[in-house]
Amino acid sequence: MLRRSLAAVAATACLAVTAGCGLGTAAGFSPSGKLDGPVQDVDLGGASVSVGSKNFTEQLVLGKIAVILLQSAGADVTDLTNIPGSASARYAQIDGQVDMEWEYTGTAWISYLGHTKPIPDEQKQYEAVRDEELKKNDLVWAKPAPMNNTYGFATPAETLKKLGITKLSEIADLPVDQRTFCVESEFKNRNDGFQPMLEKYDLPLGKEVPQGNVKTLATGAIYAATDKGECNFGEIFTTDGRIKALDLTVLEDDRQFFPKYNVATVFRKEVLDQHPELKDLFAPVSAKLDDKTLIELNAQVDVDGRDPVDVAHDWLKKEGFLAS
Repeated sequence: MLRRSLAAVAATACLAVTAGCGLGTAAGFSPSGKLDGPVQDVDLGGASVSVGSKNFTEQLVLGKIAVILLQSAGADVTDLTNIPGSASARYAQIDGQVDMEWEYTGTAWISYLGHTKPIPDEQKQYEAVRDEELKKNDLVWAKPAPMNNTYGFATPAETLKKLGITKLSEIADLPVDQRTFCVESEFKNRNDGFQPMLEKYDLPLGKEVPQGNVKTLATGAIYAATDKGECNFGEIFTTDGRIKALDLTVLEDDRQFFPKYNVATVFRKEVLDQHPELKDLFAPVSAKLDDKTLIELNAQVDVDGRDPVDVAHDWLKKEGFLAS
């Protein structure tokens, strides 16, 4: 979960992005079309906009959605999607090389702005990020999408039915031998990770959850291990496409332990002041991006092997933002 941590070394190394880190690009052809529906009247002819994204599936799909929309609105677009690493992507925008990108409220609050405690309420978390980013960095955060790509725990639907629970708090009602977990090493050692989560749910590690009930696995292996029954509860990212592919069910975080990671379009203020219609272009698109949608789009790439640009283009047509 590289976008969730911004190490000081990486940040220092990437302060001058052009000089040191360089920007990767997704390259390749991104189609355009005729805008339709709620965005059909947006005209960005004469505007020049550079679009950035990080280099994991969800960011690539979102980045390509932005590139296609902007091109279709008549903008001259520089495609800088697929930037390697959160630090590089962040400082590319701070440095002025990237005009807009999709970013997560929790990432900005904790990793970029340096706060240690997340704000549980999604709207208040967004507002705090929005206000501080504008004041400190001249970055404008548009209203976030409903999707929340945070940590969570999932269980195969069939197993969950047998256990008879739907919420994390209900794990405490299970026999001790059923409180089994698969987690990655980073999450196991984070101050907002596994052990604090267990404490929040009255399941302290070593007492209510024996050490032998916990398997530490690589991130990619957790999904398969959970699906195969090697543990009842596997650590996941809540918009990962493998949730759908493996028919996993995410347990409700009913005590709101995990930080909110709602995604939003972020613009350099200078560019948005010149082209305020950028918000009109992205607002109705962002409103459609809920967890279910991102799970489906991510699965098309990670499970079905489709190219992110094709997934992005097809979704824009399906939702009526591009004429068929």
